[in-house]
Amino acid sequence: MNVLVDTSVWSLALRKKTVTEIEQDCVAELRELIKELRVAMIGPIRQELLSGVSESDKYRLLKERLQAFEDVVTTTEDYEKAADFSNQCRNSGIQGSHTDFLVCAVADTHNMSIFTTDKDFIHYSTVIDLRLHEARDEVRGKGKKTT
Repeated sequence: MNVLVDTSVWSLALRKKTVTEIEQDCVAELRELIKELRVAMIGPIRQELLSGVSESDKYRLLKERLQAFEDVVTTTEDYEKAADFSNQCRNSGIQGSHTDFLVCAVADTHNMSIFTTDKDFIHYSTVIDLRLHEARDEVRGKGKKTT
């Protein structure tokens, strides 16, 4: 099963240093998913990642590296489902971003899990049926830096 990797996880992996053990585990898991060719990307996540890079050389390099990950095609139905998910959550007192709900909709449509460190997705999952991906036990600890 492919995994839709959220901006929060990509951001950890793109930093020069990771800090906590959990963050290191997330980066190690992302590396494994990449090796397994299971990473999925959507345009809005790509845009968020590239929007955070102000230096043109770093922007070009990141853009080239991200081109290895083809975008999952989003359809009108995905946007409608995202709006429905947003409405369901809002009716339950849970707010979220348009991009978050698009991530949920695309993952649902394409039978993918979502890999994120954003705790909002835990709240969404109390209202809508989501599969949240976690670092696997056999991968945990591979991201630890040794001194």
